Amino acid sequence: MTTAATTTAPPAGSALTVTVCRDAHAFAALGPRWAALHRRSPAATPFQSHPWLHSWWLSYGTPGRLRLVLVHQGPALVAAAPLMLAHRPLPVLVPLGGPISDFRDVLVDPGCPGAPAALLDGLRDAAAGAVIDLREVRPGGDAERLYRHWPGPRSRLCDSVCLELPGAPLESLLDRLPGRQARRFRAKLRRLDALGVTERAVPADEVPDAVATLLRLHALQWRGRGVTPEHLRPRFAEHLARAARQMARTGEAAVTEYRLDGEVVATDVTLLSADLAGGYLYGAHPALRERKVDITTMLLRHDARQATGSGRRVLSLLRGTEPYKLHWRPVPVTNQRLLLARRRLAPALWWLTAQAVGRAACAELARTRFPALRRWPARLAAWRPARPGADTPTRSAGGAAPG
Repeated sequence: MTTAATTTAPPAGSALTVTVCRDAHAFAALGPRWAALHRRSPAATPFQSHPWLHSWWLSYGTPGRLRLVLVHQGPALVAAAPLMLAHRPLPVLVPLGGPISDFRDVLVDPGCPGAPAALLDGLRDAAAGAVIDLREVRPGGDAERLYRHWPGPRSRLCDSVCLELPGAPLESLLDRLPGRQARRFRAKLRRLDALGVTERAVPADEVPDAVATLLRLHALQWRGRGVTPEHLRPRFAEHLARAARQMARTGEAAVTEYRLDGEVVATDVTLLSADLAGGYLYGAHPALRERKVDITTMLLRHDARQATGSGRRVLSLLRGTEPYKLHWRPVPVTNQRLLLARRRLAPALWWLTAQAVGRAACAELARTRFPALRRWPARLAAWRPARPGADTPTRSAGGAAPG
């Protein structure tokens, strides 16, 4: 397979070919063609980029389970469904990226009219013995078109809620707030400037060291409080450093250091696609709180500049509806879970649907009737000692934590 990058639309007269890639080395070689397809896909998010997905596979993939459904037109890649085989306990095809990715989707070149149908055929063949379970599909994603035209049993469910702001200067975002609240945030911004907090864009070659600093600061920030167990594992740190460095080289990520009195006191990672900028992870020294620095406001100002300066339409706070995000009056956007199956696997699809509905009902009952139960996972995580030699934790994916 050629690794030459395709930067323009593929030749219209070329025939479409559909293949399923199961080889990790071939996945790596797809990088330039995948990047070209990602640039041509308006609905793509940073979590569908090749650096993110391939790095995730290196850290989390299980040998023998890779299932990339690919559509080529001549040498150009015009559609791709990055999937892997899993058992839950039924065989399912799930997107690469896992729970640490806020959005998951397929990629389709809008300039190739036959690409959606060809990808649909490829997915139907790949689903001969497994249900396709596409989680965290952002509204307007390419997978929606596949769902609409799927010839067999299908099911659509609600998934995580994300919060979004317009890609606008911070002053415009403040104008959307009630006067008293806007004045409070402006006072926090003036304090940042008075203290002399500065920002530095980290060059791609320095990103691994900056990510290590991010994790170290985050460990200090969350000491004594619960963290997601996955964020204690070395594979997460390896993935983030590797993916962020590659994405910084291509303009799909921005790593920023915040300095005070010459010292790095915070570091964060912002992920970027053609239409979207989203603050993914950060670490901040607890001393910032002692000096009355509002970390959320500091990060949001940077992300708003990032989105505005690059013409991106959406500033995403990613998953979660924490109160500190709601202060900015964002728009809630609900991701989707799309289940697709061949007719003979309809019972498996309905079983997965019923299981998801039952879990959602139990979660809602716990939220409304037994709210104290929601605090126990964090408490248990806080009591669990870190393993010797384990990498430091990061906050969960999906927006900045409160300052």
